[in-house]
Amino acid sequence: MTSTAAPVVRSSAAWPVLSAVALLAGVTAASIGALSLAAALTATGLPDPGPVTSLGLPFVRAAGEVAAAVAVGGFMFAAFLVPPQGSGVLDADGFRALRLATAACGVWSVCAVLLVPLTVSDVSGEPLTGHLSPIAIWRAADLVDTASAWRWTAALAVLVTVAARAVLRWSWTPMLFGGALLTLMPLALTGHSAAGGSHDVATSSLILHLVAGSMWAGGLLALLAHALRGGRHIALAAGRFSVVALCCFAVMLVSGSANAAVRIRFAELFSTPYGALLLAKVTALVALGAIGWGQRRIAVAALKSGPGTRVPLIRLSMAEALVFGATFGIAVGLGRTPPPPPAVLNPSPAEVALGYDLIGPPSIGGVLLDWRFDLLFGTAAIVSAALYVAAVVRLRRRGGDWPLKRTAAWLLGCALLLFTTSSGLGRYSPAVFSIHMATLVLLSMLIPILGVLAAPAVLALRALSPAGPGEPPGPREWLLAGSGSGWVRFVTRPAVVTVVFAAGFYALYLGGIFDSAGSDHGARLLMTAYFLVSGFLFFSVVIGIDPVRRTVGHLTRIGMVCAAIALQAVFGALLMSMPTIRGERFYRSLQLPWRTDLSGDQQLAGVFAVTVGLLPLVVVLAAVLIQWRRTERAPSATVPAGPADIGT
Repeated sequence: MTSTAAPVVRSSAAWPVLSAVALLAGVTAASIGALSLAAALTATGLPDPGPVTSLGLPFVRAAGEVAAAVAVGGFMFAAFLVPPQGSGVLDADGFRALRLATAACGVWSVCAVLLVPLTVSDVSGEPLTGHLSPIAIWRAADLVDTASAWRWTAALAVLVTVAARAVLRWSWTPMLFGGALLTLMPLALTGHSAAGGSHDVATSSLILHLVAGSMWAGGLLALLAHALRGGRHIALAAGRFSVVALCCFAVMLVSGSANAAVRIRFAELFSTPYGALLLAKVTALVALGAIGWGQRRIAVAALKSGPGTRVPLIRLSMAEALVFGATFGIAVGLGRTPPPPPAVLNPSPAEVALGYDLIGPPSIGGVLLDWRFDLLFGTAAIVSAALYVAAVVRLRRRGGDWPLKRTAAWLLGCALLLFTTSSGLGRYSPAVFSIHMATLVLLSMLIPILGVLAAPAVLALRALSPAGPGEPPGPREWLLAGSGSGWVRFVTRPAVVTVVFAAGFYALYLGGIFDSAGSDHGARLLMTAYFLVSGFLFFSVVIGIDPVRRTVGHLTRIGMVCAAIALQAVFGALLMSMPTIRGERFYRSLQLPWRTDLSGDQQLAGVFAVTVGLLPLVVVLAAVLIQWRRTERAPSATVPAGPADIGT
């Protein structure tokens, strides 16, 4: 690909531009905070904490969120938008993006640290320069969820910053990108979206909104910095980012609409300050979408005609960056503006804890028909099914063939994931321990088995086009590099993956984690993700279809499954015989009149763990034994089949 290294402007011009965006965001947020201060104080009944807090908190938060977006975008840019050297070491462009992201992550950590005392001052109504000492602030942070979240954010951001300082190779940049996204999660679990009715939908939608917004804004700012310093591969980076931006726009539109729908009624959009700010944010999102469309039609097209023609890209990116700065400020101001009172003024204890009410006990009809769509995992199931089918269609159009049984396995697994998380099964799972255990068994065993049998990585490698000689690596090369990385080789060691697979049940329910965190919606999301991933890793090694570069013998696989069977049986027996009730305090707090026999329900959960949990493992064990016997009967097979040959 033709590229140019001729700079358009001084490379140092990137930092003033990024600083201006952060300043615009901070000033916008502080201005909105000043205008809504009286309403906020009236709603909370707290005294005025003084201008340092009332203006400084929104300013620092908005500027910090811009820095967080730059960190996310910079790591994403180094990982996926520009190619590394052939040796795997970052090229100059990737290294500069990495350093930009590292510095931004450091700024993000400083802002998060500052927001701890500012939040304590805001919640207590005490001026920051008054009676609040560092010791008092530290103690109060344990009692204030938002302040505690900022401490977690600061710790995560510091960890990512320190780790990024030692990185020179491309293989670590995707993990830094994931770490930067992780620093946003404490924000998603606090504030308006984490409390009140339908907070399950609000929290999940906010997670999607923050991730998509940070990738879009951060990627744009990283691309703008790259263009300002005259970086190479500008056409490649702009083309790839254009696809990312389009996907992020769609996610932000859907997630933002879902979040607003559970926070405000339509008429209140035009009659409340909260609604006015929401409309301003929607207007900004539409403007960003229009500018992004112009980027695809004008700037990207100009770069394809000649990589040196980057002036349209810089101009449009400058305009988009300024709108993003204002949008960040509006979003922070929206978070500090009291929303309208909820439609249900006296929600039930179950609705307060779960985000929705449960009218009666679970029944077959309720499990099958009483759906509540899970924005995260329900969407993941639908998108995964669509991507798999698209890959099969693409492969067949190129003359390749793909077994129908694998497609059926994947679609069935996606349908089961959708049913487990979004049907009545998912609706009753947080409130009924036996149903909760049944869903986790499905998530950790049956769904991963179906997913592994579908061989999605093999399909992706066959459907994706390889990069030509001299061309930068693309998704196919990223997948190959990831499957052969040292991290993947470590987590797919038989001993490691077996411990990870079994430890979830023991640590969560016998180690006391469920008692302390099981009532939190964010913790429930983490549980779902953990059991899905751990199950997929375990059965990927046992079944061995996808190209994880590790050859595991049949005896080792049999040992892994036998160990899992024994551990699952012991866990179920322990659960049935335990005198203490797991999560009793939370289940009692729901005050469900039909939910009385918690001990009997826990025994039923143990039965599910043994019966429903052991059946898939026994089937897998039988399949491995049959496969081993067939291999032993084939004397001509001098070389054992590789992972990609199993199950064809």
